[in-house]
Amino acid sequence: MGLVSEPFLTTTDSQPLVSVCIANYNGANMLRECLDSVLGQEGDIDLEIIVHDDASIDASAEVLSEYPDVRLLQSSQNVGFCVANNRMVAIAGGRYVLLLNNDAALFPDALATLLAAEYISPSRQILTLPQYDWSSGRLVDRGCLLDPFYTPVPNLDPQRSEVAYVIGACLWISRAAWAELGGFPEWMESIGEDLYLCCQARIRGLSVQALKTSGYRHRQGVSFGGNRVSHGQLRTNFRRRYLSERNRMVTALLCSPAWLRWPWWAVLALALFLEALLLSLTRRSGDVFQRIYWPATRDSASLWRTATASGRAIPLPGDISTRRFLAAFVPWPAKLRLLFRHGVPRIEG
Repeated sequence: MGLVSEPFLTTTDSQPLVSVCIANYNGANMLRECLDSVLGQEGDIDLEIIVHDDASIDASAEVLSEYPDVRLLQSSQNVGFCVANNRMVAIAGGRYVLLLNNDAALFPDALATLLAAEYISPSRQILTLPQYDWSSGRLVDRGCLLDPFYTPVPNLDPQRSEVAYVIGACLWISRAAWAELGGFPEWMESIGEDLYLCCQARIRGLSVQALKTSGYRHRQGVSFGGNRVSHGQLRTNFRRRYLSERNRMVTALLCSPAWLRWPWWAVLALALFLEALLLSLTRRSGDVFQRIYWPATRDSASLWRTATASGRAIPLPGDISTRRFLAAFVPWPAKLRLLFRHGVPRIEG
C-alpha cells in the first residue's frame, strides 16, 4: 500500500487512465467488498485506487494493509467528505476520476461501461450508473431529478439519461471538468456537495448523464447516517437534516438562474418554516426549529455571501437557457410523496 502523508504528494511514476477515489471513515466492515469490486473489473483498464482514510478509529488500517497497491492518504484528523475527495483528486493521475463510496460496490463491467460512454460521446460531462439497493437488489435510481425545493427525485425511467444530478457514491468525471468546476466546496462539509457540483456543471453547459446499463450496489445511508427507511418509517438525524436543508438552500442561491435566485430562496424558506411548524406540532417540541430549520435558513444566506466573495455565484451562460436548466425539475414536492408513504420522519440525536 503506497502511503502518502500530509502534505500530500502531487506526482506519480505513471499516469493511469482512471483513478478510483474512495473516501473512508470507519468502513472496515465494508471496504473489502468495495475494493474487490474495483479490482475485479472486466477488461484491461489501467487504473489506480486512492483511499482517503479520515482518521478512522476502527480496523480500516488493517483492512487496507491487505491491498498493497492502494494509494492511501491518511488524515490526522477527521476532515469530512468534501475535503477527502478534493485531496484525492488533487493527486490523482488518471484522465478520468470515479468517486466511489466505501459502502458501494461496482458491477464487473462498470468501468468499461463508463469508458465506452466517454469514447462514444466525448464531452464535458458527469456520469453515473444505475444504483441498486445493497440488500434487496432493487433499482434505487438512474440519477436524480429535482423538485422545486431542490429535493432529489429518483429517476426510474430507463429512457431518460439526462438528469439534474448524480450522487457522489458513484460519480464519474474527467479531471479537466473537475478542475473547471473547482471540485467540492469545502464549506459545505458533507451532504449536498454532489448536488452542488452537478448543478454547477449544468449551469456552465456540461451535461449530467445516467447510463442505462451496468450499475453499482449501495448501502444507502450507512456512511453518514439517515436516508434510510426502517420499519416503514424514514429515519435521519439532526446533523444530517441540518446540512441537507442548509446546503440545498445554498445551492438554490448559487445555481439557479440569476433572476430566480432570491425569489426561489424565499419560497424555500417559507416551505421550511411550514415544515418546521408541522414537525414541531407533531413532536410537541421546538427542537427541530432550533436545531435544523432556523440555523439552516440563517446559515444558507451567510454561506451565499462567502461563496459570492470567492466567485462561486455564476449566472447562466448565454448558451444554456433557463428552460433547459429547469427541464430536469419536476413540479410536485418530493417530501409530500415521502410523507404520504412513510409518515412523519423520525429524527434522532
